[in-house]
Amino acid sequence: MGSERQERMRALGAHLRALRVDAGLTGAVLAQRAGGGQPTVSKVENGRMVPSRDVLDRLSGALDLDASVVSELRAALADVESAPSAGADENLSDLNVSADAVVDLAVRGARLVRSFQCVVLPAMLQSAEYARHVFASAPGADAAEVGKAVAARVDRQSVLYEPGRESVFVVTEGVLRTWPGSPALMLAQLDRLLAVESLTTVRFGVLPWDRPVPVMPRHGFTLCDQETVVVETFRDERVEKDPDVFASYEEAFGQFERAAVFGDEARELLMRIMGELRVLPKDVTP
Repeated sequence: MGSERQERMRALGAHLRALRVDAGLTGAVLAQRAGGGQPTVSKVENGRMVPSRDVLDRLSGALDLDASVVSELRAALADVESAPSAGADENLSDLNVSADAVVDLAVRGARLVRSFQCVVLPAMLQSAEYARHVFASAPGADAAEVGKAVAARVDRQSVLYEPGRESVFVVTEGVLRTWPGSPALMLAQLDRLLAVESLTTVRFGVLPWDRPVPVMPRHGFTLCDQETVVVETFRDERVEKDPDVFASYEEAFGQFERAAVFGDEARELLMRIMGELRVLPKDVTP
């Protein structure tokens, strides 16, 4: 990372830390109030993560800052983003972990989460080993950072069990048939899906391969309440709050949801795929 950009990140982090200390809050308490995890606050304050505008606003709101201070922080963030970076040499694994932390804040703060996936399973449904393969497949992935990212992802899944929340997931059948590692790993993952699907706070649907899709899926996305959409790309994830952008993704999700099978049909499909996985050779490798 370029030295100028790093210095600006450190300055922004130090400013946020001073504001937190002045407010008499610990990093853990601030994270809880902002609806995220303590590692996110630590990374931002230590200049190891560039917060998104959404993350910065959530932290500012949790600190109950006045408008003038919020404007100063936003200006400092803009300075960080405009500073030159090291380009291709920048640590990609750290970028991926940071992106996941951004999403963590959006998901933890939402009462209604709706996620559509056409490539990998939704992050909130991934087993630890499945998530490890997801993070480890990123270019330049570092083993230590992968471990931290997996732990954070698994910790986020606790929201599935909280009363007053609702989570709706729709995946293509192709997602269930795209497995990393080994058939045994995917069998354990599908078994977890059966358990989660039974929760009263969760609806899990599948778009079967033998039915036409209402819209050609291009990438995965997650809707948080009625205001935020997390758009996923091969490189990273970005948080969108533009009302028109949100509306277009909400409309697409509605079409996928109406075309999906839920309940008994979804469970029967999962069981059928599990049966097919069981007859695969145990030593199948990529």
